[in-house]
Amino acid sequence: MSAPGELPPGGPQEVVPELTPMFPGAAPFLARFLPHSPPTHTGLSLPFCDLHALLRHFHDQGWYGYLHAQLGDQHAAVLLYEGRAVTAASVSAVGEGALGDLLALYEQGAVLSAHPLAPALAHALSGVGSRAWKVDVTGDFTGLHVCAVGATFYARGAAVATLPVSLPYEGAFPAPLRPQTLMLPRSLAGWAHRPYALTLRGRDALHPITDVHPAFRQRHGELGLGFLRALHGGLTPAEHALHGDLALHDLEPLLRAFVAEGLVRGE
Repeated sequence: MSAPGELPPGGPQEVVPELTPMFPGAAPFLARFLPHSPPTHTGLSLPFCDLHALLRHFHDQGWYGYLHAQLGDQHAAVLLYEGRAVTAASVSAVGEGALGDLLALYEQGAVLSAHPLAPALAHALSGVGSRAWKVDVTGDFTGLHVCAVGATFYARGAAVATLPVSLPYEGAFPAPLRPQTLMLPRSLAGWAHRPYALTLRGRDALHPITDVHPAFRQRHGELGLGFLRALHGGLTPAEHALHGDLALHDLEPLLRAFVAEGLVRGE
């Protein structure tokens, strides 16, 4: 089954397809403009599904689509691009706060579903936040343009799909050239927002002339070496993940190993 917005094998369509909204009437902009997509995963809940393991799976697969969690009248949606959470919305927040809301709802018993999207649609939606902007939709615009008639998804200046969802004013949600990964908020991943100091052994691990360095490099590879250098340079794990476009769930076990091996300590 193809994801909404995918082009047929024969090439681009002359008629731009009109999609159906998944959550018509939703208040958060992101949820309002999500197109209907049959779920690849549905009915997921604790204790049967580890959400962090699922996110790691999507990251490894480079998956495009959105996650939706609902518990009573509370709900949250998170957009994944290349398997990375890049924007999110809940009843009370957008961005990192909404990502935290989805994780919190899941922990409280919410049911979660995963819906695939074509990469072009996921990219266009990646700029949807808390407000629309006055932007000329010309040239190589990528993003979502909305007016009283409806919404149009653009990829490099070409309309790829429409959605019968409107706003009382004209506005646009420009997509970033390279959507950035959302970081888990401090309340849910405090470890990632703290600085860590290298011990003498940790500093030795960075220098090729020491005996510690070869064993460290063999055990943790370039990912570990780059992470240790970043910590030595004063970056928090969250800052390093953001700068290097890395997933926090890849850094957390490394940090645990660094602490266990006496290479770093929390400040």
